[in-house]
Amino acid sequence: MDVLKEYILQNWALILVLMAFAIMLMITIFLNKSTINRMYILIFLVFVLSLVVFFEFHLGDVDKLPEVREVLIAIRYSSTPIIISLVLYALVKKAHWYVIIPAMVLMIINFISIPTGIVFSVDSDGTLKRGVLGYLPYIGVGGYGVALIYILIKQSNKQATEIIPIAFLAFSFATGIIFPLVIGKEYSKIFCSTLGIALFVYYVFMILQLTKKDALTGLLNRQAYYALIKNYSKDINAIISIDMNGLKKINDTEGHLAGDLAISTVANCFLEVTKSSQQVFRIGGDEFIIVCKKMKENELVNLANSIMDRVNETKYSISIGYCYNNSQNKDLEEMVKISDQMMYANKAEHYKKLGIVK
Repeated sequence: MDVLKEYILQNWALILVLMAFAIMLMITIFLNKSTINRMYILIFLVFVLSLVVFFEFHLGDVDKLPEVREVLIAIRYSSTPIIISLVLYALVKKAHWYVIIPAMVLMIINFISIPTGIVFSVDSDGTLKRGVLGYLPYIGVGGYGVALIYILIKQSNKQATEIIPIAFLAFSFATGIIFPLVIGKEYSKIFCSTLGIALFVYYVFMILQLTKKDALTGLLNRQAYYALIKNYSKDINAIISIDMNGLKKINDTEGHLAGDLAISTVANCFLEVTKSSQQVFRIGGDEFIIVCKKMKENELVNLANSIMDRVNETKYSISIGYCYNNSQNKDLEEMVKISDQMMYANKAEHYKKLGIVK
């Protein structure tokens, strides 16, 4: 009972975080079932790892069962790469199961180390020593961490609202690699709490982002647009209005799946040419608006031209308008009205060239 009490006292914060994580997964409506199941596995593995770490250090303190302690050390060294690989598998779109293979290879090497000492060994006095491959577990975790962060950034919309949570996750993983080398083995006692909190906080960030995102395009949605203009309207000095040309015809002749593809294609074009300070919203079926802060007029014109040029590389067409508040004498509603007028004039010109009367 004393051992159980000691474990609970050391890991109560982690237990609460994992329980909250599991409860939020049970009530979420934003994630698909396979992703939720992978996250349940992650929660279970982090809990198991906390047990392994606790009992490994406990056996070291009481200097008993050295053979069992060596097995627990091999499990501890193996668990972290496996957990990070499962994070990769759970969070990254279209990730395949074989991302776990390097972690399994590392696990085999760690268990081979029990008789050979190539990764670690335990002296007769209970001191843990690194072998010739002693830094391999850290290299494995670092490799997975770098791959995860790189892919998450690549899949993001490059907006600050997505980059900041990824940066937080990267910082958490970095501390998991650096702190054991700087602080020593004692950090391992709080590593599970660090990992559990990092995953839970990132999950909360992710859910918050999903509530602000358009499901089809990944752009910010209408609700996010209203929230922005309500709270930050004074910081906005440029607006770009965009409307697709011919979407109805695509839907009528090729079907709505083709229409969805058209919308998502032009949305990706917008993301490719905008910066993090330029937020892109889908506010209607084929209607988009880009909100810019602290922008120069020539930058606005260049951005509008870049958007048009990028979309023209596809088989789709858009109409575009913009408004620059050069003297801060226009409110946001007026800016949007001017931008829309320019966009509708551009649309009328487009259809006139095609000989279509609208």
